[in-house]
Amino acid sequence: MNVSAKPVKRWIIAGMGTVLQLCLGTVYAWSYFQKPVMAAFGWTNSQTAWTFSLAICFLGLAAAWGGQKLPKIGPRKLALAGGTLFASGYLIAAFALHLKNLPLLWAGYGVIGGAGLGLGYVTPVATAAKWFPDRKGLVTGMVIMGFGFGALAMSKLIAPVLMAATGGNLVTVFLSIGVLMFALTLPAAAFMENPPAGYSPPGWKPPAPAAGVTPAIRKKPAEVPDAKEIILSRRFLLMWMIFFMNIAAGIMFIGFQSPMVQDLLLKNAPAMNAIKAAAAGATLIALSSVFNGLGRFLWGGVSDRIGQIGTFRLILGTQFLVFIAFNFVSAPLAFSLLVCYVLLCYGGGFGAMPAFVLDEFGAAHMPVVYGTILTAWSAAGIAGPQIVAALKDRMPMYAATATFAIGAALLASGFALTFLLGRKKE
Repeated sequence: MNVSAKPVKRWIIAGMGTVLQLCLGTVYAWSYFQKPVMAAFGWTNSQTAWTFSLAICFLGLAAAWGGQKLPKIGPRKLALAGGTLFASGYLIAAFALHLKNLPLLWAGYGVIGGAGLGLGYVTPVATAAKWFPDRKGLVTGMVIMGFGFGALAMSKLIAPVLMAATGGNLVTVFLSIGVLMFALTLPAAAFMENPPAGYSPPGWKPPAPAAGVTPAIRKKPAEVPDAKEIILSRRFLLMWMIFFMNIAAGIMFIGFQSPMVQDLLLKNAPAMNAIKAAAAGATLIALSSVFNGLGRFLWGGVSDRIGQIGTFRLILGTQFLVFIAFNFVSAPLAFSLLVCYVLLCYGGGFGAMPAFVLDEFGAAHMPVVYGTILTAWSAAGIAGPQIVAALKDRMPMYAATATFAIGAALLASGFALTFLLGRKKE
């Protein structure tokens, strides 16, 4: 059965999924607020960074749960729930800052907002993949690209405008962002829907199986693994670990890139004042977010051509060299360019993974398996930022060097693991 739909409809759904991801991706601008929050409330690097870490942790956990429930609940309801929780997280965070209550900030922005991130994130990715079996790498990369661009919108438009308009009042800033997120995420979420049963893009036919390979439809039911078996398999575990290594290395910079470049500027340019350094930090967030977004689109398309395993080898191997190079760079511009490349590859992992899961385990298992593999994001969201925060609090003089060494070790480990995957067994 070949059910066609108007070609424009699937592009509208992909477009609205990208808008939803753009809103959710504002979480990646957290480093913009890291120093102002610390200065206003006297919290340490680690205490403040837990806000971001918990948001990413619950993003992955909620995405895993949402992936399992997506077939039953449906994409529209799940996306609406995600948008509501995410926007509410900003509102609760504003109340927490008003009360100067750190645990409430963690619960609001981190737990509740993070859960909204996860439910909202997994839905458009899985939905777009179903509408575009002919361009799965390209389109899922495009949708996820929106998440990467969210930090650009926050760091160079939303946050600076609100900070200037409120005189730096963080309570009002977070309150205003929450209202804006409600206004943007809910209409975009309302467009999410699955294609009709038997849907196939016009002019596209499923690829024929390779010679000597028995199509899955001819297998006996007992020979077709279910989602639980897949998640417990060695191949899934290796994919999870590779994903974790790439995310952990990149998220170290996402959580602290603004403070890092500010410190570098203040150290190497005595005439630089804190206000100009903060503006430079915001510029780096914006610039790196462009690379983060482009990486999701670029590497997603590359994976369609050279395969996902080869793509991850390039992503991890080249980043390892960049992390080594960080030790020999002192110029802020060169440092920023290297950070941008790390973010290009960080986003690339997210751009390539949906197609990786789809090709390895099939469309039927996509929501559950992809949602579960995003728990690697949860673990990395705790590990990456907290490693950097602990180093900055306890040994600030050597924090950068230690961060680069740990990141290089993670990337080298992930690169080595790709060779254990070998070729997919048909």
